Amino acid sequence: MTSTPVSPEPGPADSLILHTTDNAVLWITLNRPAALNALTWDQRERVITLLSDASADPAVRAVVLTATGKGFCAGADLRGGPGGEGGKPETSGGEAKTQTPERAAGNVPRAAGDEARAAGDEARTAGDEARTAGDVARMIRRGAQRLITAVLDCEKPVLAAVNGTAAGLGAHLALACDLVVAAESATFIEVFVRRGLVPDGGGAYLLPRLVGPQRAKELLFFGDAVTASDAERMGLINRVVPDAGLEKAARDWAERLATGPTRALALTKQLVNASLDSDRGTAFAAEAAAQEINMTTADAREGVASFVERRRPTYRGR
Repeated sequence: MTSTPVSPEPGPADSLILHTTDNAVLWITLNRPAALNALTWDQRERVITLLSDASADPAVRAVVLTATGKGFCAGADLRGGPGGEGGKPETSGGEAKTQTPERAAGNVPRAAGDEARAAGDEARTAGDEARTAGDVARMIRRGAQRLITAVLDCEKPVLAAVNGTAAGLGAHLALACDLVVAAESATFIEVFVRRGLVPDGGGAYLLPRLVGPQRAKELLFFGDAVTASDAERMGLINRVVPDAGLEKAARDWAERLATGPTRALALTKQLVNASLDSDRGTAFAAEAAAQEINMTTADAREGVASFVERRRPTYRGR
């Protein structure tokens, strides 16, 4: 009988979150394959910063979020940073163990434990100070919700290239992206119910908007692993490709986006994301205002000119 090896302690965020810009596409790569790319606090903050910077960087016109190894993201590994006021370290108890693909794709990925579990464990630890009311809510707001918000609010289109298991917060990180391409071997798992937890990281917000309330409840109530093909069939993701073709498929779409009218895409993203929270009058007013803003851009003028001149437009992201 062998014991489960403990995953290596997280290293510097810069080595665990790789990033490069190629053909105006920013590639953000989660690089902690031994832990199925479970995100520490430092890694999460690095991804948030990269997405925020991408919004303001004219050299970046699209973003791809992907990962190394056999997992996309097994959720939150909370050992790597502050959990609450006073800089207490976040902990996930025994959850931050090395994953096997079989464990992650089958039952509960042990590194996919979330902020509520971590806060509860911390509060119950012998010798700790009495838990302050609101600790769990604050941890979730400052952690998982900030990450998902960074994806939703990024002013460049964000594409997820899901290479393997996406569990808990990892699933929500992928589903918050504007487009999702998945390898055939990928799976999506809503693990929260298996631990007696409410879904956090935007799960109950994102899923009904993608697949409707009935299907969302099925996914959240049972926590079953969903294959990439089933996720595509139910409208959870956009496309499934062979594992070997994932990078090419993501690159093809991302580079198409990067040659598009960047500001028009940003405004379109805002309109679509807000549409399900708006009545018709508000949505139509926002649409008209967005078009008014967009018509001040050089890309809009280029689009009209290319139509009149019967040629392909050349958009420059301005």
